[in-house]
Amino acid sequence: MGRCPSCGEWNTYIEELIVKEGSKSSGYQWKSEKGQGHSKPVNLENIEGHEQIRLSTGDKELDRALGGGIVAGSLILIGGEPGIGKSTLMLQMARGLDGRRILYVSGEESAVQIKMRAERLGIHNPEYLVYTETNTQLIFLQAKKIKPDVVIIDSIQTLHSEDIDSTPGSVSQVRECTGEWQRFAKETGTPVFLIGHITKEGSIAGPKLLEHMVDTVLQFEGDRHHQYRILRTVKNRFGSTAEMGIYEMQGNGLREVSNPSEILISTRPEALSGIAIAAIMEGMRSMLIEVQALVTAAVYGTPQRSATGFELRRLSMLLAVLEKRIGFPMGNKDIFLNMAGGIRVDDPAADLAIVTALISSLEDKTVAPLAVFAGEVGLSGEIRPVNRIEQRISEADKLGFEQVYLSSGNLKGIERKKFNCRLIEVNKVEELVRLLF
Repeated sequence: MGRCPSCGEWNTYIEELIVKEGSKSSGYQWKSEKGQGHSKPVNLENIEGHEQIRLSTGDKELDRALGGGIVAGSLILIGGEPGIGKSTLMLQMARGLDGRRILYVSGEESAVQIKMRAERLGIHNPEYLVYTETNTQLIFLQAKKIKPDVVIIDSIQTLHSEDIDSTPGSVSQVRECTGEWQRFAKETGTPVFLIGHITKEGSIAGPKLLEHMVDTVLQFEGDRHHQYRILRTVKNRFGSTAEMGIYEMQGNGLREVSNPSEILISTRPEALSGIAIAAIMEGMRSMLIEVQALVTAAVYGTPQRSATGFELRRLSMLLAVLEKRIGFPMGNKDIFLNMAGGIRVDDPAADLAIVTALISSLEDKTVAPLAVFAGEVGLSGEIRPVNRIEQRISEADKLGFEQVYLSSGNLKGIERKKFNCRLIEVNKVEELVRLLF
């Protein structure tokens, strides 16, 4: 069948023989100590609760993203673009898990390639075992003999199970192999890391069911042309999904970035127009980021609108507010917006800094270099309060900034004496223009 009658896409039908006859026993069939098939319903009050014991990876940023460390028997899926650093991150775990037995199953690279990378990263761990195999049944046999503390699969799309008669990477193969590793993790209490490919749309390749089956989904993001990488928690059954880790890619591997604000704010020898500092929240951590704007007269008939690291629709809304409420002529200007460091910003608290940078570039007037902005801009030009304002102010205070511009709604209940920086309240964009320019 050429075209799917349901979704209308072409060439999406795949003929697959789901189960081979007589091969049911070839998959992962180990039984747990208590056995299977004899469980009974238990009263919720009679279930004994105990705190999850976590294994630290030695990587503070990875531990943060996992919610404090690796939980025994958990299934963790790590997705990201090719060359972003997924395999490097997993290989670096050998440093923090020194003394623990790690089984690294590679279906993409040879053992020699992995050895070369380990030497480049300076990793020497006698308990780090490399196994180049794609047949899940053979991998389970080795895992039964070795009894590893952690298993890493690179990648889940290269594995194939003999129970399914289809090519590796197909929907049914990925689903079956993930199911086998899920049973292995739960019955043996061994944490398993699955590295997953992503599609051109940015989602993890394979069925969406894959993300439902695992306990934790980590997304490794970043531009390969920039050195910074973000490990974002998309799903976590053992912790918060608002956590994230930040890394810097160097020649000898990934370096943890404990204070991202110092990196995301470039040091400028002199004050320049079109630049403002925003106090944003990425997950549960606050950081300061440099917002750069350039407003020029349109050369051609239709003005250009370009935003790097920020949503273009929200930029259009802020431009409409500036034109309607204050009278700045933005309709006939080419406008370019950039978030420094290659980071993507979704926090609405960046609105105030973006508006400031746009006005600064339009008027060609500099903003005070030690000023920070945190506020959401509404359609009527009002500046709305944002959450976790004390964390944002503390971050600005720690880095030596002198002024923080914020909504008056955020000042309720805040002790100003705690901070060395001056808190300046603004209720409308017109007030901001008067104060700054």
